[in-house]
Amino acid sequence: MAEEAKGATEVTLTHAALDFMLHAARNTFPDEFAGLLRKNKRGQISEVLVIPQTIYGESYSSINFLNVPYTSGHCGSVHSHTSRNPLPSRADLAFFKATGDIHIIIAYPFTVGAIRAYDSKGKALPIKIA
Repeated sequence: MAEEAKGATEVTLTHAALDFMLHAARNTFPDEFAGLLRKNKRGQISEVLVIPQTIYGESYSSINFLNVPYTSGHCGSVHSHTSRNPLPSRADLAFFKATGDIHIIIAYPFTVGAIRAYDSKGKALPIKIA
């Protein structure tokens, strides 16, 4: 497990958002899943935005940013890794910088124990389920 950033902000996921992420990752396998995250008024990640024309591939996913509404209010991203490695790649880090402050990677086998959160620089963040 990646070392968490000291004094890092805790990422809180609602059960509904967590369930959606896990189901999306499982149902997209053997391709990667990708989406954008949105918080509720309590600061919890409560929604996953699935953007039209997102490409899901065997070892990558790509969001068509032309289809992201300017009113989306997204705070970061979520995507799956088809391997057991939950660490961000160089491509992931570049993607993080373009999509917000909180990023979630769900590694195979797509269980709660295979979820990791990162900031936009790739530093691990603690996760809490609300």
